[in-house]
Amino acid sequence: MTEQADSTGRASAGTLAGPLTPEGHALLEILGRHLPGMASAATGHDRDGTFPLAAFQRLAADGVLGATVPREFGGLGVRSLHDVCLAVKRIAEADASVALSLHMQFSRGITMSYEREHGSDTGRALAERLLRLMGTEKALISGALKDAGVTTELVPAADGGWRLVGRKILVSMAPFATHFVVAAQTRPTSGRPLLASAFLPADALGLKAPDNWNGMGMRASASTEVLFQDCPVPAADVFLRGPVGVRNDAAMAGQTVSSIGLLGVYAGIAQAARDFTVAGIARRGGQPAAAVRTLVAELDVKLYTLRTALAAALTSTDHYAHRTTDDPGERGRLMMAPFQYAKLIVNRTAASIVEDCMTLVGGASFTAHHPLSRHYRDVRAGWFMQPFTYADAVDHLSAYALGTDGEGGAS
Repeated sequence: MTEQADSTGRASAGTLAGPLTPEGHALLEILGRHLPGMASAATGHDRDGTFPLAAFQRLAADGVLGATVPREFGGLGVRSLHDVCLAVKRIAEADASVALSLHMQFSRGITMSYEREHGSDTGRALAERLLRLMGTEKALISGALKDAGVTTELVPAADGGWRLVGRKILVSMAPFATHFVVAAQTRPTSGRPLLASAFLPADALGLKAPDNWNGMGMRASASTEVLFQDCPVPAADVFLRGPVGVRNDAAMAGQTVSSIGLLGVYAGIAQAARDFTVAGIARRGGQPAAAVRTLVAELDVKLYTLRTALAAALTSTDHYAHRTTDDPGERGRLMMAPFQYAKLIVNRTAASIVEDCMTLVGGASFTAHHPLSRHYRDVRAGWFMQPFTYADAVDHLSAYALGTDGEGGAS
């Protein structure tokens, strides 16, 4: 389905139909040269569970790995969350695994740009280092967030730095990353533990990222585990955050900015499933049965609902992202709620669209290597993504609706 721009040729806000900024337009033009190759290779990478490293190398050569890095650090300078999400969506229409991994890279540029502008002196210096690595050295930076049972910790080292100990799972593109940003907690000798993020190169002593991913979906994302066995981390390579266990509504702003673009992955899967299915029906010719016509119409209604809800949340995020003089806690709550509305709509609706497409195509779609089979497995990953999983989203949004979200009792 061709998404329409307005009569001036520009994409209209609120439809997720096209980029809103010159930088976003430039990124989409570059991606357009790569998407056909990604799409043609997607089935093979899904079948074999292999990471499309060659595609990432081609993207790196065209500057895509630095898409969200400011121009002064060698990047493309994309700042609009709408345009980032749209780029992720277009990539996901070709290969959702690539989109999942690239979002991690795009998100890193966005969050490091924010850290550079608003963080501590140490945080700003470290953020500049990461941005330069991404913009000029084509660094591929993976984010290790989800603990595997035991909390990943930074333990004080004798030299004044830290030792990183722990195990993360579902770390996309881990075996091929050049660097990692790792969510952890400090284990200080005195005082309260702090939330922290550690930055370290892939060849750091004690870091292991085996290439053994065998997921049900997102099979080409190389979302393996990563082990940290007393990895040395200099003090200058650690972002220190707030105390562990203390509610911090202000942090919701950063969580929204860094994560909302990921919804483009599932919007892209839904779009790809719809386009594949409708094209197949059109090729059959003749007048389809009434039930088929009904489901086709419902597909487009669902897709329109998904896109407009997501576009509205992105408009809200882009609006509040730069209002840094507002009350931090209120700003965080005002950003997180639309994000979570959109996330629930996208998760539900994208899965429903893929299921309807399988109904229309029939039993052939249930074979392992059918495109809709891949979409069916990939789209389910959206429910596992933070923030928030379903139960936490229900807690957050019900508290927001009841006016208790500012009282410290809801996450």
